[in-house]
Formats: sequence, structure tokens, C-alpha cells
Amino acid sequence: MRLTRRDPLPGFGLSLGVTLVWLGGLVLLPLLALLLRPMELGPLGLWHSVTEPRVLAALRLSFLGALAASAVNVPFGLLIAWVLVRYRFPGRRLLDGMVDLPFALPTAVAGLALTALYAPNGWLGAPLAALGVKVAYTPLGVALAMGFVGLPFVVRTVEPVLRDLPPEAEEAAATLGASRGQTWWRVVLPALAPALLAGFAMASARAIGEYGSVIFIAGNTPMWSEIAPLLIVTRLEQFDYAGAAAVGLAMLALSFLMLLALNLAQRLWRRA
Repeated sequence: MRLTRRDPLPGFGLSLGVTLVWLGGLVLLPLLALLLRPMELGPLGLWHSVTEPRVLAALRLSFLGALAASAVNVPFGLLIAWVLVRYRFPGRRLLDGMVDLPFALPTAVAGLALTALYAPNGWLGAPLAALGVKVAYTPLGVALAMGFVGLPFVVRTVEPVLRDLPPEAEEAAATLGASRGQTWWRVVLPALAPALLAGFAMASARAIGEYGSVIFIAGNTPMWSEIAPLLIVTRLEQFDYAGAAAVGLAMLALSFLMLLALNLAQRLWRRA
């Protein structure tokens, strides 16, 4: 009697096939189109299209603004996650729900609200303008909007790691004579560093491609407060599809390099 060998993972072939078809249709094909469309310009035309001063200024603002906003979000996100995990106080659930507002709020509504608050005659913009600080319609306003949409990524990435970090480790360090600063530096921070880097990476990636919440507060002045996604939309409105795809390809390449560097940094930190 011949025994048939059972597959340890029933339905693996079908599941893998459906996954590859779904992934190919949603991710690989659009990326392939993004790679092929700029080739209509030729190598020289593609290079000139992505190295125009206006394009370089928009890419610089998008990436540097996203990195700056995410760098500010890391300590604030860590602080919010620490308060939500380690303390119990009235209104904690309300605060916890407010963290996810940027996920649920339409980006255009967020952009309008930020512009109304930080415009020169806004509730927060007027006092800042009196101090000589202009937020709306400047690169600072762009970074502010990027920070708004990226903060939840840091909080929600750090929160579960912080929950799994037992307070007994901090108590043991204090028992051995470590100060509060030494406990943070030698016990808490090494455990949270990979999650902080992951949150920084996700917040940066989200902010780089942000459009709706940024265009209202940015002012969209070429060479000053114009972001790369808006430049892509502008080229599409001019029926310059190859030029728009060229800017998108540049954003894709730079984003890939940035995420690769952050992943390498995360691995090095874990090995250290």
C-alpha cells in the first residue's frame, strides 16, 4: 500500500500564486511603468529633467523637510508613548485616540486646519509672527505638516516595545546604583532604539510623499516652498507625463537609498 505524502502547508501553492498576482498587480506593475515611462526622454533627457534647479529644490525640500520633521517626532513620539504606557490618568483614552487622528483625518482638512492656525492672522500664527517667526507659506510650514502626519508612526511603533519592556529592569539598574540618566542610556534606550529607527523610517517615508496636508500651508512658491509631489502634479496638468514620471523615479530612488541606510543602521544597532 502506497502512502501519499501530505503537504505540511496545505494550499501553499494556491496562496503563493494569489499573493504574487496581487502583489504584481498593485506594486510591481506600477513600479515597472514608473521605470519605463521616463525612458521616453532618453538618458540625456531624463538627466536634464531631474536635475533642473526647480526639481532639485523641490526634492531637497521634500526630503530634508521629511527628515527634519521625523527627527523632531522621535523624542516627542517617545514621550507620548511613555506617558500612554507607563501612566494612568483621566483622559488617557482620549489622548490615545487623538494620536491616530492624522490617520483618520482627510489630509486636505488637516492642511486647511494647520493653515488657519499658523497663518499670519491665525490663532498661533499671529503671536509667532509678532516674534518674527513665520510658519505658513514657508519651508517651516511644510515641515510642520509633515510632522503632523508622521507622529503617529513613531508613537505606535514604540508603544508595543515599551509595553514589553519590564519596569523591573529599570528598578534593577537603580538598585545597582545607576542614576536616572544612566538607566535611560544603558537600559531603556538600547531596547527602544530599533523601534525608534523603524518609526523614524516610516514617518519619513510617509512625509516624503505627503501632498494634501502640505500644499495648503506650503504656499507652493517655486524654488522656496514647492514640494516634489506638487511638481509631479504640475507636470501632469501640463501633459508632461514622462517628466512627471522622471520626478517620481527620482523620488523612488532617493527613498529607497534612505530606507536602505536606515535598515542598515538598525541592523548595526542590534548587533552592537
